[in-house]
Amino acid sequence: MSKPFKLYAYRWVVLAVFMFINLTIQILWISYAPVTGDAARFFGVTDLQIGLLSMVFMIAFIPLSIPASWIIDTFGYKLAVGIGAVLMGVFGLLRGFAGANYSLVLWSTVGVAAAQPFLLNAWTTIPAKWFPPEGRATAVGLVTLANLIGTALGMVLTPVLVESLSISAVQLVFGAVAAFSSVLFLILAREKPATPPCEEGAQTRALMLDGLKHALTIKPFWLYLLVSFIGLGIFNGITTWVEIIIRPRGFTPGDAGTLGALMIVGGLIGAVLLPALSDKAGKRQLFLTIAFLGAIPGLIGITFATSPLLLFGSAAVMGFFLVSAMPVGMQYAAEITRPTPEGTSNGLIQLFGQGAVIFVYIMEAMKSSDGSFTPSLILATALLVLSALITTQLKDPERIA
Repeated sequence: MSKPFKLYAYRWVVLAVFMFINLTIQILWISYAPVTGDAARFFGVTDLQIGLLSMVFMIAFIPLSIPASWIIDTFGYKLAVGIGAVLMGVFGLLRGFAGANYSLVLWSTVGVAAAQPFLLNAWTTIPAKWFPPEGRATAVGLVTLANLIGTALGMVLTPVLVESLSISAVQLVFGAVAAFSSVLFLILAREKPATPPCEEGAQTRALMLDGLKHALTIKPFWLYLLVSFIGLGIFNGITTWVEIIIRPRGFTPGDAGTLGALMIVGGLIGAVLLPALSDKAGKRQLFLTIAFLGAIPGLIGITFATSPLLLFGSAAVMGFFLVSAMPVGMQYAAEITRPTPEGTSNGLIQLFGQGAVIFVYIMEAMKSSDGSFTPSLILATALLVLSALITTQLKDPERIA
């Protein structure tokens, strides 16, 4: 006999503390990007070495993603995310205490980066345990929103804070906030409600290994992995190199922070609006196509704009569409790969997306002699066109259709 199901108000507490730790790890990830030049002078290293402090998050994700997903699906997300929370809090503080020692900062960053798969790979697991099917894309959208707020805060606050504090002092402040968010999660998170939020048929999942094998037999899932590889590669590339992308056109680190923040603000709106519309319409493929098509004019503006108004407007447009593809796509993948566990499908998407660190390297390698990123940004635009074409080949899962 199946258990009765109901929704508990405490699901919002669980979602809120999970959003908070996702927010703070994004601050730790991106906080060097808008002050690349200042940080390079502070540590006595090159721009590329400062970029490595962001890229190491993507590099570490590749070997750790599948083990993190296995722990999430085998032992529960509370234990797995708890591991990530502790790593983030401890190494976030250590990075601040490292001072001007670049080697210690780098190794502390590796420790923070090791926490990220435990957080990112649980994005769809928590909504699946606490929310009904018709509200899960919205819940994933809210987690995406928290990540974007964290990225925006790192972009905006870092240039402001370094005017009055040293680079290491700023990192210590961010590390303390991350540690606080970790403690809140450990105290307030719960694995699952007393009774399920939906009928049993909508909850049943396979074991992780069986689910992994099943997911990899589904052609639309492979297609979505490809577009997530492209989308996250472009997003991570622009956020990693934001300051030196616009530097040759006479823009300042403050402008870089503003560009990054407006891209994220656009993403915040898109990550809430498009998943909610997708849930309401019961469609995923249409909204994925809209997202990739809509991001193209924004990226063209970022590539060529020389006026602040056009540059910042383009960033907001690109963020609105490109970022909103993530929560819709993650829920789409969870639905088409049933009964693969959410942590497994989510982890594979994040793995492919973070594996796009290769595109971050390519962007730096393709710089022209005057330091311009135009060649790589034109390549990124072509890849967005390809992604939009690929999404037209996807079909909505039967369950929501």
